[in-house]
Amino acid sequence: MKRKGIVNLPLHGGHPPKWLFKRMIELSGAIVEVIIEEYSQKEFLNRISNPHWFQAFSCVLGFDWHSSGTTTTTLGALKHSLNSEKHGIYLSGGKGAKSRKTPTGIRHAGEVFNLKDSLIEDMVNTSKLTAKIDNSCIQDEYTLYQHNFFVTEKGDWAVVQQGLNEETKYARRYHWMGGGFKKFLEDPHAGISCDIITPETLNMADKESKEAQKISVDLINDNPYHLRQYFKRKDNQMLLTDFIMPSHHPVLDSDLSDKEFEVLKAAWEIQPEKYEDLILLQGIGPKKIRALALISDLVYGEPASWEDPVKYSFTHGGKDGFPYPVDREVYDNSINTIKDAVEDAKIKKDEKIKAIKRLDDFLAISYGH
Repeated sequence: MKRKGIVNLPLHGGHPPKWLFKRMIELSGAIVEVIIEEYSQKEFLNRISNPHWFQAFSCVLGFDWHSSGTTTTTLGALKHSLNSEKHGIYLSGGKGAKSRKTPTGIRHAGEVFNLKDSLIEDMVNTSKLTAKIDNSCIQDEYTLYQHNFFVTEKGDWAVVQQGLNEETKYARRYHWMGGGFKKFLEDPHAGISCDIITPETLNMADKESKEAQKISVDLINDNPYHLRQYFKRKDNQMLLTDFIMPSHHPVLDSDLSDKEFEVLKAAWEIQPEKYEDLILLQGIGPKKIRALALISDLVYGEPASWEDPVKYSFTHGGKDGFPYPVDREVYDNSINTIKDAVEDAKIKKDEKIKAIKRLDDFLAISYGH
């Protein structure tokens, strides 16, 4: 996916007014229904996993200020409007505590759609893996606080989740589409929406980190006591934090505690076969993933990727070609899908006119008119 420009997603608290949210639920349901009838359930997931389309969709629903609440409110409306029997799509997860109930929601969807047990458990594992990758393997200073998992009656899936930078109070949205990538840990995202490229971002989900992934697994499977020497000072032995690193290689600033060492020991006892298995183990979080990546570089000469994986940011560039030229063909294809869906939706004429007007206003801003 080509980069198209930028979007600001500042933190906005509060809730949309009830009258607006009620209309957002009605309109979102009508649009989804048309897209499914004209295309398919999978095509709706393709659209929702496209940051272009997601942002325009939010604006059409009436959420025309671009903030972190765009994600929360749009997905909240969809959670109310999507009907598993009518649409053949189930949305589980949500914000905060609701995100932790995603596995339960996926299993419920599996029962409703009569999906195979093996497929259901694969999707539960996928939910956990996508969250772990965006929260721990991609260390971009954004902490996940919402996770949304779409499931269709045919077993297709998509994920939209969002993280928050506590210092800047800006958000970053991560989009996934099942079947749209080869491997979970080789550039898997359909798009990542944010207005800031974060320097010194450890990206263990980059294909350039493949060797560092293998070494991380080998380090755990060898013997955790060997790892302790890189954290604990013995006589004149250097700490991992004593090494002089290039500016793009942040290092740990604390020793490995006994409790943290027990996590590594437990991982060694399990003997994970691949990196996906390692990162899903309880207690293997950002700090340990980072430590293993640093040891891979320092000791074995296999560096991980330190490039921010942002693939898409929003305003699509400008008519003058800055910061990026507007790719109108791709852009218009996404927008026309929404416009056609709105025009065919079973909603009141005045609501239809207002929705198309919001889309036109959104296009004018995005194209730099």
